[in-house]
Amino acid sequence: MPKRSFQSRALRHVAHLSVGIAVLLGSCTAATIQPAPDRTSPPSTTVSAPSSATATQALPPATPADGPTTDPSVGPGPYRLILAPDGTEARYRVREQLANLSFPSDAVGATKSVSGALVFEADGNLIADQSRFVVDLATLRSDSGRRDGFVRGNTLETDQYPTAVFVPTAAQGLPSPLPRSGPVAFTLVGDLTIHGVTRPISWDVTAQAVGQSLIGSAATSFTFADFGLRIPRVAVVLSVEDNIRLELDFHLVLEASAGP
Repeated sequence: MPKRSFQSRALRHVAHLSVGIAVLLGSCTAATIQPAPDRTSPPSTTVSAPSSATATQALPPATPADGPTTDPSVGPGPYRLILAPDGTEARYRVREQLANLSFPSDAVGATKSVSGALVFEADGNLIADQSRFVVDLATLRSDSGRRDGFVRGNTLETDQYPTAVFVPTAAQGLPSPLPRSGPVAFTLVGDLTIHGVTRPISWDVTAQAVGQSLIGSAATSFTFADFGLRIPRVAVVLSVEDNIRLELDFHLVLEASAGP
């Protein structure tokens, strides 16, 4: 074979081989090479936020905040309940038969001249030497000036005995500490002094606790003879029942601590 022919075929073979290598490298470059996963860390995940309803249901039940809670009661004492001038009135009520009426009626005399307080120990017991109520009997007024004059001068004798004084010694059934809302009923026991005579007596008390106040009424009754009083005898009065009912509308207000 001639030498020139052999060299020509060799050159064509090298050219074909070069084209094949170039095609192979081009295909490798065009391909996307995925890196090998990192086996040292967990695969990442995407968590979608739950809906508002689902999130609400997942919340734990609410718990009270730390710290003191609001105490709905007064106390536990010692504390002092003072009579407020507004909403306080003392009355007597006596059933009488007047000459000009065909039926009996109540003679009612009232006054707002009442002062006093209830003072309690921390255990709810009354402090008797600090608790009392005083009524100015000379200021009692009814619907009849003639009656008022007779009662002051002949029955109560207010020139000599101008006041009625009640010294409570126990509040039976009164809750301790005193609530700040709701109804309250109890019996107030103590000593009543009228016309120079002192006798033990009890009052039925019904009230409503309203915040720092105790608003209600109290009532008791006794005979004229219990306190050495004369039953009124006048021409316009045919008869008077031997029973006196005392009533007190009160507005007691928590003033301040009565002790340290």
